[in-house]
Amino acid sequence: MGQDRGKYDFYIGLGLAISSSIFIGGSFILKKKGLLRLARKGSMRAGQGGHAYLKEWLWWAGLLSMGAGEAANFAAYAFAPATLVTPLGALSVLVSAVLSSYFLTERLNLHGKLGCLLSILGSTTMVIHAPKEEEMDSLEDMAKKLVDPGFVVFATAVIIVALIFIFVMGPRHGQTNILVYITICSVIGALSVSCVKGLGITIKEAIAGKPVLRKPLAWFLLLSLIACVSTQINYLNKALDIFNTSLVTPIYYVFFTTSVLSCSAILFKEWEHMGVDDIIGTMSGFFTIIVGIFLLHAFKDVSISLATLAVSIRKDERNGPVSNGIAAHNHSNYELLHNVTEDFDDRELGLPFDSVSRRNGTMTVS
Repeated sequence: MGQDRGKYDFYIGLGLAISSSIFIGGSFILKKKGLLRLARKGSMRAGQGGHAYLKEWLWWAGLLSMGAGEAANFAAYAFAPATLVTPLGALSVLVSAVLSSYFLTERLNLHGKLGCLLSILGSTTMVIHAPKEEEMDSLEDMAKKLVDPGFVVFATAVIIVALIFIFVMGPRHGQTNILVYITICSVIGALSVSCVKGLGITIKEAIAGKPVLRKPLAWFLLLSLIACVSTQINYLNKALDIFNTSLVTPIYYVFFTTSVLSCSAILFKEWEHMGVDDIIGTMSGFFTIIVGIFLLHAFKDVSISLATLAVSIRKDERNGPVSNGIAAHNHSNYELLHNVTEDFDDRELGLPFDSVSRRNGTMTVS
């Protein structure tokens, strides 16, 4: 019966995690459309410190969608380990990328698509090889783990890093560097997941009839979760307002997942029981994610697609190698690829909202 119950809980957690990714992926699109509507009206943007989005119904729809996703995610942590639930957030990357291409007309070039794919493959590898967390049956077990010296040092470092990025890096580089606001959300997210796990245990004990509401730890976890989530929402709004959604979503996922897995390993001592093959697999998955992020970041302004690649390849095959005219052919190939790229840009960049600047948040319509 215990084994059947474990499988039942596993599938419940899996279903909740998948539904959470769908809601959260859609919330990015709704929020972005709301912020773009405000930009067209001339309201002060969230990236510049404005709060006009609080009067936009699309933004509230995105917030409610994210709330539903977070609620499903919250419930998933009560049934399944964090090493399963957190990496499944990769599905929100796919949902957001597909919906943004239809509703926001945001372009994700070939390098970006490969970067997303590599990030997801790397995360899947980490899930396969990630260790299982220890079982916690009560808030007393959670309290013992929270006062462990290793976790205290980790939590202190996270808070210090977050404060530095909020008060020092944010005002200086937040408008131009996509990693600033995402780093704040990610490191704070590690603590929020720990609070969610503890509150999941609290809810289970409350259902069982135990007087958990009389314990200060339950209220401490609740207040900490509210503070962490509020901070994440604020800086995620700023990142979405300034930068392209197709970039914010996967980068945030990778940073957030890495932060949560590190926190989970320290809090639950998971790495102590890992074999050599699992360590190699986890590190391989991590470096695969790094490569994916590099492709997303380094080539985000390069206009290249499968169509332009196919035209270039056909031209090379048609011309063939010429000993005395190599330079001329290379030059003509470059001109052809450049002209085709401009044609694609002219056809696609004419769509509304596509010319939103990723750097300074200004919008121009061709």
